[in-house]
Parts: sequence; structure tokens; C-alpha cells
Amino acid sequence: MSPSRPRNATGDTFFAWDGDTLVVNILGKPAASKDAIGKPLGTQLKVSVTAAPKDGKATDHMVRFLAPLFGVAVADIEVVFGQESIHKQLRIKAPKKLPPVFSA
Repeated sequence: MSPSRPRNATGDTFFAWDGDTLVVNILGKPAASKDAIGKPLGTQLKVSVTAAPKDGKATDHMVRFLAPLFGVAVADIEVVFGQESIHKQLRIKAPKKLPPVFSA
């Protein structure tokens, strides 16, 4: 791993485990036609949400959309960086389940 990219805790994939916490790199697509988890694109997972990208609202909406898919409370998902960017990293505390894309 190059020292110039310290925030990439996931190496060559879009997710990694830090103990029982799942670290996920997201490429967000706000104002989409529906909320959906897409395919991994390099070291990011594409996640579309219907919310508009205004004042971090799309990221908040994304967290609320993802929480039940991982079987966790909204409070168990931390936005490490990218609250107002399409490039973000989430830390999901002890997910009870994983969407199918994680086993592909």
C-alpha cells in the first residue's frame, strides 16, 4: 500500500474487516431513480440513493437505507469520511448480515 493513501484501509477491494467492524468504500450516486446497491467498481461499492445531494442528506439517507440490509441500527454505521462527497468510507459495527455483493 502506498504511503500517500492512508485512508484506504481496504487494500485492493471495496471492503475489509477491522475486528468485527466492516469497513466499506462507497461510490455514491445521489438523486437516483431508486435506492440500490450496485456492483463494486475497483475499490469502491456503488450505492445509489433517491435523496438529493444537499447538505449531506444523501449520505444520511444512504445510511438509513443500508442499516437494515446489514441488520444493524443506523447508529452502528459511522461515516469515516465523505459526508458531502460521492467518495465515502463507512464503518459498520458488527453487521448481522451481508448483502449478496459481499460474497460474490
